[in-house]
Amino acid sequence: MKNVLLVDDDLEVSNSLIDLFDPERYSFHHLEDGQGTSDYVSEHLDNLDLVMLDVNLPSCSGLDLLKNIKKINQNLPVIVISGFISTENAMEAMREGAYEYLTKPFEVNRLIETVNKACGFGRDHVKQGSPPDTTFEEDVSPDEIVGQSPEIVEIAKLIGQVAKTDAAVLIFGESGTGKELVAHAIHRNSRRRNKMSLSVNCAALSDTLLESELFGHEKGAFTGAYFKRIGKFEQCDQGTIFLDEVADMSMLTQGKVLRVLQEKEFERLGGNDTIKADSRIIAATNKSLVQCMKEGAFRVDLFYRLKVVSIYMPPLRERKEDVSLLVDHFIKKYNKSLDKNIHTVSNKAKNLLNKFIWPGNVRELENNVHTAMVMAKTETLQAEDFPIFNENNAKVEIDLEGLQDDYTTMFERLIDPIFPKLVANAEGRAYHMMQSAMEKALIAACLKHYNSNQVKASEMLGISRNTLRDRISRYGIY
Repeated sequence: MKNVLLVDDDLEVSNSLIDLFDPERYSFHHLEDGQGTSDYVSEHLDNLDLVMLDVNLPSCSGLDLLKNIKKINQNLPVIVISGFISTENAMEAMREGAYEYLTKPFEVNRLIETVNKACGFGRDHVKQGSPPDTTFEEDVSPDEIVGQSPEIVEIAKLIGQVAKTDAAVLIFGESGTGKELVAHAIHRNSRRRNKMSLSVNCAALSDTLLESELFGHEKGAFTGAYFKRIGKFEQCDQGTIFLDEVADMSMLTQGKVLRVLQEKEFERLGGNDTIKADSRIIAATNKSLVQCMKEGAFRVDLFYRLKVVSIYMPPLRERKEDVSLLVDHFIKKYNKSLDKNIHTVSNKAKNLLNKFIWPGNVRELENNVHTAMVMAKTETLQAEDFPIFNENNAKVEIDLEGLQDDYTTMFERLIDPIFPKLVANAEGRAYHMMQSAMEKALIAACLKHYNSNQVKASEMLGISRNTLRDRISRYGIY
């Protein structure tokens, strides 16, 4: 028999939750408020297997209660449950040692599986029942990572887990997905939060300037070095440094960053003194580092040093349920800076925003909301206020016939030099060979361009995903 303490002020939801579990395997004790919870845990510590704790309780915060329980027994599993989705709460719960963070309405299978794992049971020790009937309200702070999609909630929980360590983190995903926001959230939730946090864009600087930016330089180290400069690693001692577009570092700079990761030391450019610095490194890239390693452009040892924990930021098109929430967030943000009082978005604009693919991701959405608010004439944003939907925008006419002729000329120039070899080796199969080679090359190039995203690649090629998968398998494209 496993003993579970459930602390939740919603009696109906609590009863529905308890009814999901086999009473021969689980014994639930229910408290409707946080008062007395710490005392109960202390008194029943030897016989208590799990605590399930609501975030919002009448007399206290469930997150504060979580901290108290962990002081009593660090190893007692605590599942935090919440009636609304908050990425900040998810981060804090996981940072403080929660076993899991679940939101209402519960996914029954996941709830059951989580409780079973926490108590050391398999999946079969449950009753079949209906999920607790409850709803949640959105409550998004301006400083939060904005989103309510399962992907974003999982990222928030991962941030909470990794933030309490000093592990290096590699964030990858397309441009504009919010990788730097994740890096800031990790620092904000870490023990280094009161120390310096700085960002460096590795793609924006030349090799020498990037080295100077990271490690500093002595006076006269290179042309224009008129004075000594303290680098970012030195400034961020005991703090966090965010290396954006890390794939664009030269191999020489990569070697120096690797040394900082391994030895916590470096020298300034033009200097001989070894400087010690304990900086946590968070890196990000929108490129495939695996492909970069295959091409010899990125060090394998640095890759594994950076990728202690990896976080994938999904593109906005893969989490469409976050679009409306993001729009509301940006409206609140720019109402202040623009001194506006925009309340909402028209239904037509809302539908168009949700259907749009957003190749520039969250950054593109924010830019469009900002422009729309500047152009808005009423307190409701209309479709024509958004640049991407503005019907008055000049349309670019494409001469498809001329474009086809250009490609034909280009292919003729490619084929002419190899045509004798083609005739000699592919008699009777020349058309099939060239068609297959062209198809394979085009699909491989498209997948590389879209970072192996098959949905985007199939849309660009104008073929179905099933056809794309068939060609990937046929040609052995990886």
